[in-house]
Amino acid sequence: MPIRKQELVNEEYYHIYSRSIAKYIVFNDAVEFDRILKLIKIYRFDNFTYKYSQFMDLEADTQASVLCNLEKENDSLVVIVAYCLMPTHIHLFLKQLKDKGIEKYLSKILNAYSRYFNEKHHRNGPLWTGRFKNVLVSNDEQLLHLTRYIHLNPVSAKLVNKPEQWHYSSYLEYINQDQNNHLCNIETIIDMDSKQYKKFVDDRKDYQKTLSLIKRISIDDYTG
Repeated sequence: MPIRKQELVNEEYYHIYSRSIAKYIVFNDAVEFDRILKLIKIYRFDNFTYKYSQFMDLEADTQASVLCNLEKENDSLVVIVAYCLMPTHIHLFLKQLKDKGIEKYLSKILNAYSRYFNEKHHRNGPLWTGRFKNVLVSNDEQLLHLTRYIHLNPVSAKLVNKPEQWHYSSYLEYINQDQNNHLCNIETIIDMDSKQYKKFVDDRKDYQKTLSLIKRISIDDYTG
């Protein structure tokens, strides 16, 4: 992965975006979406040493134990705040915990998925456009509106009518905060309960008024 212009800083929050080459569809079905989601889950740990196939051969309880132990050891490269997987690109909202944590994390995810995808579809060559893009999220207001922007991506792209109909984002975690086994860190980030957050996202009129708040962190036209 190419060297970045600026080093990403520990304890800071970033909107991360990675797009496929020529907007190539890289997630074609539920199996492929599930694959990238599992990679996002397991590779957030620095000392995760299993190959994907080895890990998936383990019993579910053993998998959970491995990840739990890594979490207890404070081995995470990043904190995942929110995510959305689209057919041609990935949105991640991350907090970096270790030096070069986000770069290591993205490298593991994107390289592992590329190998899987190329083998499955009998293709060669890179799958992603250059280095991933990143924008620093500098205040709480941006942070809140960015989660909504990310969760509304499938609606904006007309893939679904409501964000809860898209099963490849963290939105369902946000509106079901009382459930266990969340991938995202929600409680310490969003000062809203599930109903309040759902209303916040569903409020399309208010969302349009706040587009300017997220313009600099949406990465739609970001080229840095």
